[in-house]
Amino acid sequence: MENNKKILYTTIQNRDINNLRAGEMVYLTGDIYLARDAAHKKLVELIDSNKPLPFDIKNQVVYYAGPCPNRPEQVIGSIGPTTSARMDLYSPKLIENGLIYMIGKGYRNEKVKESIKKYKGIYFIAISGAAALMSKCVESSKVICFEELGTEAVRKIKIKELPLIVGIDTLGNDVYNNKFLL
Repeated sequence: MENNKKILYTTIQNRDINNLRAGEMVYLTGDIYLARDAAHKKLVELIDSNKPLPFDIKNQVVYYAGPCPNRPEQVIGSIGPTTSARMDLYSPKLIENGLIYMIGKGYRNEKVKESIKKYKGIYFIAISGAAALMSKCVESSKVICFEELGTEAVRKIKIKELPLIVGIDTLGNDVYNNKFLL
């Protein structure tokens, strides 16, 4: 903890997230990947075809976002979160194959919640409506695959203290289900 902030680094270890609880605020620093539904579909198609993925998803952080075009003085344009439910069709397969840290907005379906709990993952919620401010947390950005998808191409970005809320913790507690608050 730094200045009463709970700062996590993307070299997150399970022990670091096992104590996080739904509703808690954290700040994430390090390398993450941006990928939306079109990229998720391609990744699952590769897994289903027993083909290698263009990047290792194991223990990585994927943020469901596609950036807006940037101005010349910006590293990246606004990066607001995409509705996570759009990834729910693909997420269980990706989680089963090693992806356990996800960032988006909105609720997740039961299959995703079960996968998060089974594989000890975590779902972070990015703050909607703060996309322009969130882009200021980005220090670098590079397209790494699926360039043909334009803004939905997978990018690797370096972030510093991206503000997030724990949406679903490793125990399956969910901020969209107020029972965890009782």
